[in-house]
Amino acid sequence: MRSKRALFIAGVSLLLVPTAALAHHALEAQFNTQKTIALTGAVKKMDWSNPHVRLYIEVKDESNTMTWEVDMGSPNLQLRAGWRIDTYRRGDLVRVDAYPARNGSNVAYGTKVTLLRR
Repeated sequence: MRSKRALFIAGVSLLLVPTAALAHHALEAQFNTQKTIALTGAVKKMDWSNPHVRLYIEVKDESNTMTWEVDMGSPNLQLRAGWRIDTYRRGDLVRVDAYPARNGSNVAYGTKVTLLRR
């Protein structure tokens, strides 16, 4: 009886593994890692929720202001890198080096964030 139960649990677990593997995507699937862009703007907000920390910045050009969403990786990764929830606050001027989204949207994957002015 125990072996049938263990076999059943193992079988169900194996069925769930592909689902979990497909839920997470490769960085290269969404972002162009062959190209780096530099964004300079004011922090609008920072969202520390799973699965990724997101930094929203307002980037101004000659005629308008665009909000960029910068994916920063997992909250745990940011904490290990020394970041805290209040590392960047609304209004801080930052420069973000990032990989742009492949679809041309205002989304990027941040590789480096530099505080320019509080």
